[in-house]
Amino acid sequence: DTYITAARFFSYFLFGVGALMVFVTVFLRKQIMLSMACVRQAARAIAAMPSMLLFPFIQVLGLALFMVPWLYYAVHLAATGEIVTKELGFTSAASVRTYRFDDMTRYYGWYLLFCFFWTGCFVAAIGEIVIAMTVAKWYFSRNKREVGFFTLFGSIIDTFRYHTGTAAFGSFIIAVTKTIRAMVASLQRKARELDNKVGEALLCCCQCCLWCFEKIIKFLNKNAYIQTAIFGTPFCKSAREAFSLIIRNAGKVASISYVSTLVLFVGKMFISALTTGAAYVYMDREMGYLLHSTFGPCAIVFFLSYFVAGMFLSIFDMGTSTILQCFVADEEMFDGPECYADGELRTWLDDYDTKERKLAI
Repeated sequence: DTYITAARFFSYFLFGVGALMVFVTVFLRKQIMLSMACVRQAARAIAAMPSMLLFPFIQVLGLALFMVPWLYYAVHLAATGEIVTKELGFTSAASVRTYRFDDMTRYYGWYLLFCFFWTGCFVAAIGEIVIAMTVAKWYFSRNKREVGFFTLFGSIIDTFRYHTGTAAFGSFIIAVTKTIRAMVASLQRKARELDNKVGEALLCCCQCCLWCFEKIIKFLNKNAYIQTAIFGTPFCKSAREAFSLIIRNAGKVASISYVSTLVLFVGKMFISALTTGAAYVYMDREMGYLLHSTFGPCAIVFFLSYFVAGMFLSIFDMGTSTILQCFVADEEMFDGPECYADGELRTWLDDYDTKERKLAI
């Protein structure tokens, strides 16, 4: 009876979520149509500049160059600890060796962790600005055939020349938030060891608030980087303009997030399923007699392909968001034939202008 009741309430919950999604889809149908047009335009931009698909390799290379000295210092710092032998509680014959660190070594460890967070976020921020600038150059070009393979490299040069500080400042905020979350997680572990339930609950609430704050900052940073790529403004002004744009176009931003999230999820699952299926067929035919089960290797292939697909599809996500902000800026700054929008975006804009004239009459 308990399982039946739980299943019934869970089904009610799913029905409610489904009904809510239907209402949201109906309410934002026009914005969703605009978002689908932005998705298609982003696909056109990537097709016109396939070099953008090479940029994740450049990011991985940059992060790897940082990881070599970082791991060197991290290993040497870990080796400075004092080795302490502890006997296990259930028997005196078994013991384990652990490291004991003084306060200064712990401070150095937190500093290394902060450097890791800051550098990782900085590499990601540089990538977002480069992709946004490349797509913006494609959008605000009268003759889009002139924008091609080498546009990406021009954007890389412009980003490192003019916008490195913007990426560093935005990534610094996220790195500080991540470091504080890591400290709170360390306090949570200590509270768990001391069996302090009140402390665990309070720290869990703090962790939840910090997680939400980090997501908000990441979303705001992403839109600020797009503003920087389009207008060349510094971080603070870009963040202010991005926040104002989100408030003015809340429906469009919500719909583009809804559509792009759905497209990215379907894309990741399709790539992961296709890769895992191909790996299963290969292992079953070539190595089936050597493996006890193909479940483990297939699971590893699935997670790796999901991660790689997410890394490349993030370019598509950034391109879609950039197209939306370019379209909004185009709509606000230019009128009629002066607009840079073409294709479905031009059709949507013309229909919108026609409806506005009818309402004015």
